[in-house]
Amino acid sequence: MAQVDFAPQDPTEKGAYFYIMKDKDIQGTQQPDGGYVQFIYQDDGRLINASRICGGIEDDAILDMLRTTAEFRKLVAAIGVSVQTTNFKEKVTFSYQMYGNKDKYSTGTTISSSFITNGLEQIIDLDSVDWSDDDMGPGQLRFTFEKKNVKAQATVRFYLREGYDVPEPIVDTMVDESSPEYKLMILRSLLSMGNPTRIKRAIDRAKNGEDITIAFIGGSITQGAGAIPINTNCYAYRCFENFATMYGSGKNVHLVKAGVGGTPSELGIVRFEKDVLSFGEVNPDIVVIEFAVNDHDDETEGEFFESLVRKALKLPNHPGVALLFSVFANDENLQDRLIPIGKKYDLPMVSLKNAVTDQFRLRAGLGRVLSKNQFFYDIFHPTNLGHKIMSDCLLYMFKEIDQNQVSKDDCTEALLREAAVYGKRFDDIRYMDRSNSDLYAKISCGDFDGTDKDLQCCEMNDVLDKVPQFPDNWNHNKGAGNEAFEMDIIAKSLVMVHKDSGETCFGKADVFVDEVLVKIIDPLAVGWTHCNAKIVFSEETAVRHHIKVAMHPGDEDKAFTILGFGVVE
Repeated sequence: MAQVDFAPQDPTEKGAYFYIMKDKDIQGTQQPDGGYVQFIYQDDGRLINASRICGGIEDDAILDMLRTTAEFRKLVAAIGVSVQTTNFKEKVTFSYQMYGNKDKYSTGTTISSSFITNGLEQIIDLDSVDWSDDDMGPGQLRFTFEKKNVKAQATVRFYLREGYDVPEPIVDTMVDESSPEYKLMILRSLLSMGNPTRIKRAIDRAKNGEDITIAFIGGSITQGAGAIPINTNCYAYRCFENFATMYGSGKNVHLVKAGVGGTPSELGIVRFEKDVLSFGEVNPDIVVIEFAVNDHDDETEGEFFESLVRKALKLPNHPGVALLFSVFANDENLQDRLIPIGKKYDLPMVSLKNAVTDQFRLRAGLGRVLSKNQFFYDIFHPTNLGHKIMSDCLLYMFKEIDQNQVSKDDCTEALLREAAVYGKRFDDIRYMDRSNSDLYAKISCGDFDGTDKDLQCCEMNDVLDKVPQFPDNWNHNKGAGNEAFEMDIIAKSLVMVHKDSGETCFGKADVFVDEVLVKIIDPLAVGWTHCNAKIVFSEETAVRHHIKVAMHPGDEDKAFTILGFGVVE
C-alpha cells in the first residue's frame, strides 16, 4: 500500500474546484485498533453522486473521470480538506484511499494528512504522491480522531488541473423552519391518514400516563446513517423524543430502533421477533416501517414487506402501524410498489419523496426550502437536517391524528382475512439461529462448527455502541474441511441468512433441498460485511425437508457463514 503523510499549506495557486463534502457533520466511531473513524465511501458511484449533489457537476465527461484512479489523476491536481471543532485543538488524520485490483482494501494508494481541527484548509498536492501500480478507483475517505465523541464539521474539495472548467460552487441559504414553504413541504409528506384508530389509542394512553413503546424498523436510514451523533440525531430518536414530550410525561414513552444498514424487508421480517419484540418481552404500541429505499433486493417484490406489515398488525396488543417512505438523492424509492399495501390495510403513510423532491428543482427564494446538499449526507442517507425533516414529517402525521376526530372502527382484523395484495406466505415467520435451533430443526453442523465474530454491527435503540448482528451463527472457517452443514426441518417456508464479506478468504456455498441444488450463494457479490437473506424454499403446506449447505466445488478451503434462518412452520 503506497502512502504519504503530510499536510502542505497552499503549495500552489488554487485553480477551478468543486466540493464533494461541504460543512458536513462528522464523528468517529471506535475501531478495533482504538482509533475513532468516520468513513465516507466513494465507490459504486458514490463519488459521482456526491460531485453532482454537492459540487453541482453535470458534465458526464468529468464525472466519468472519477471512476478510475488513472482518470482521477488526470483531472484532480490537489485535494483541499478542512475540519473544525469547537476548541480548534483536536488532531485529525484525513485519508483518501484508492481501492486495489489485487486486494480491494490493501493494494491501492492511501493518501494521508494529519492536522489540527482549526478549520484551516490543508492542500494535498497529488503530484507528490507515490502512487501504487495496482490502483483501481476511488474507494473511501476517512477522518480519524484520537479521542471519543469528537464532533466536527468537514469540507473536502477537488482542485482541478488546468483546462478543466466547472460551475461556480452552489451557495446554500439558511433553512427557515418557520417559513410557510417549510410547513407546506412537511404537509405534502402525509400521503394518507388511513384509519388512525390504533395510533390515536396509543397517543391517548401516553397522555394518560400509561407506558407505551414506539418502534422503528428499517435499513440504514432507520439505523441513523448520516446523523451525527447517530444515536440521538437520527429521525427515529428525534421522533420518539418529541412524541414523548408532546404526549407523554417524558418517561412513559419508550423507544425501539431496529435499523440494519443495506438490508430489505426480507431480512427485516426475519429479525422482527428478535430486534423489535425481544422474543416477546416488548409489545410495541406503534410500529413505523421504513424499507422504501431498501427493497430493491426483495425476492418477492412486495410480499415480504406486506408480510412484515401483517405480522405487526397481527400482534396480540393490536399496535398501530405507519409506513414511512424514505428517498434517495436520485429522487427514487419504491413507494409506488408499497402504497397499495398501505391502502389495503388503511394505514397512515408518510413520503419524503412527496415532501422534498419537487422543491429541490426550484430556486432559492422561489419556493426552494433546501438543497439536496443540505438534505443528503450522501446519495443514500440524510444529514442531521434531513433526519430532522423526516422526524417533522412523522410528527405532523401524529399531530393530525391527535387533532382530528377519529370515528372509524378498527377493521384491521377483517382486512387481514381478505386476499393480500402481494401475498402472506411469510406472516408467521420465526427467528432461528444457533441459540434456539433445537426448537425447530435437527442440525448436524459438519465443518460449519465455528462462530464468526466479524459481523455487521449496528447502533440499536438509543445506544451509541454497536451491536453485532446474528452472533449465534454457524461458520465454516478457512481450511476447515468439506463436511456439509445438514438440517432436517418440517416447514412451509425457509429463509437462510448468510454473511456477505469483502474478504477474499470467503467463498461460495451451495444450498440443497432434498439433494436438489437450489442456490449458489456468493458472499463476495456485495463486497462488504453485511447480512443477506435468501429464500431456500416456500410451499403451501409444511413437509419434512433435508437441507444441506456445502462449500462450492473449488472453494472447499474458503470461509462461509450461515447467520441464521427464518422459519414458517
